[in-house]
Amino acid sequence: MKYLPVALLALILLAIASLLIGVSDVSLAALFADNANSRAKQILLISRLPRTLALVLAGSSMAIAGLIMQMLVRNRFVEPATAGTLESASLGLLVITLFAPGLALMGKMLVSALFALFGTLLFLRILRQVPLRDILLVPLIGIMLGGIISAVTTFFAYRYDLLQSLLAFRSGDFSGVLSGRYELLWLGFLFALAAWFLADRLTVAGMGEDFTTNLGLNYRHTVTLGLIIVSLVSASVVVTVGMIPFLGLLVPNIVSLIMGDNMRRAIPWVALLGSFFVLLCDMIGRTIRAPYEIPIGTVVGVVGSALFLYLLLRKSAHAS
Repeated sequence: MKYLPVALLALILLAIASLLIGVSDVSLAALFADNANSRAKQILLISRLPRTLALVLAGSSMAIAGLIMQMLVRNRFVEPATAGTLESASLGLLVITLFAPGLALMGKMLVSALFALFGTLLFLRILRQVPLRDILLVPLIGIMLGGIISAVTTFFAYRYDLLQSLLAFRSGDFSGVLSGRYELLWLGFLFALAAWFLADRLTVAGMGEDFTTNLGLNYRHTVTLGLIIVSLVSASVVVTVGMIPFLGLLVPNIVSLIMGDNMRRAIPWVALLGSFFVLLCDMIGRTIRAPYEIPIGTVVGVVGSALFLYLLLRKSAHAS
């Protein structure tokens, strides 16, 4: 924990660098100009600052959600993107777009969270019915389930001419984040923060039902509470900026390699590293083809898939 202030300072410096990157000039000289209503200040307050805050909130929240899922399922290759959670949240958004397009954003998030919860519970139900002889079968089952849900979602989106809306749900993109259009992420962050207060209970639940019951805790209630947190966090991110794959998989694994499985100690580091990773990928997407921008979902997907394959091969090599 003694290095936590250093990591926090590094995150602040990266966030400041993110504020200065973009097509419009938001340099220090432009910000401190005599004109109090200068264009640079307006861009900073309306676009750059909300975008940076959204990156930090989404990155930390999704990383913590991935840690919770890995702890509850007891598998390091599980996260919302490999358990059908994000795809279920996207299906919920499509359903609410079809039947109640005028519903408030909070209502859309709750419906999306409900679908995400049911999708995750279905994933856990399937795991109980399948003999798991290999640790890699768990994420493969989740990916197949997510593929089925995604196919169903795509069919209905095509049927009702909503493919463009569906693409917005599936493609993580912070370019449309403005002041007044990202605040839902604060709610998702608060739910993720609640996991820190429940860290001991979630850690015990990760030991298994028998162990949890012997310590006097209600296993099913604890697992359900953890999954509700994951669903609400996933829904808030999908509704606001779309799906960000592999984030909840990579960051908890990197932290666990260094710090072990103590969830209470790991959560601050997972939050910081998740924010750092998302900020860095967003800056890459904004600079690699400037003045054009690559959506962060694409950048995280490329980097995340490569690291995911590395983790798979590493586990396979250790197992052999």
